[in-house]
Amino acid sequence: MMVVSINIKHIYRYPVEFVANIHFIKYQCEEEKFVKRIDTLEHRIDPVRGIDYKRRVAVCDNVIPSILRKVHILNEAAILFEEHAWLNVRERCLHLKSRNLTWEKYAQMHETSTFKPCSENAQWTLFEQHGEIDITGLGPFGRMIEVFAEKFLHAGIKRSLTIMEVLLKKKWAMVKENRS
Repeated sequence: MMVVSINIKHIYRYPVEFVANIHFIKYQCEEEKFVKRIDTLEHRIDPVRGIDYKRRVAVCDNVIPSILRKVHILNEAAILFEEHAWLNVRERCLHLKSRNLTWEKYAQMHETSTFKPCSENAQWTLFEQHGEIDITGLGPFGRMIEVFAEKFLHAGIKRSLTIMEVLLKKKWAMVKENRS
């Protein structure tokens, strides 16, 4: 058994509030081909503390290769992920926690992410993410799934950063155009 782990730091050259807004719409864009929909299950705003909380579930394509889907439990139509998001408007920080709902008995995927002002420039956003995938109880297939998961995770990170940068650039241009 092995735990697949990732750590990312990335600077977006846009304010936190803008980046947080784009995070909440990025999965409804055509560039993100694996996410079918996002369902918001809970949304609360605490005006006293300045916190906007959302609990969402992403419904994603099952990207497990067909050869591995011959293992009955892996042959799901969709994979579900839950995200908890706390946007603290006073501290200009978005904190996220995500985990898988599908295959919880066999695989645990946990991610924590933070978007906060960058120390180099308060109008830029520092994105930090830590994620782990731990496969248990699948015998020799577990290792094959971990190898696949690691490759898919790294490709997904690159895709996600690219999608964010493209959307940020496009939406920022629209904001600037509307101000003119």
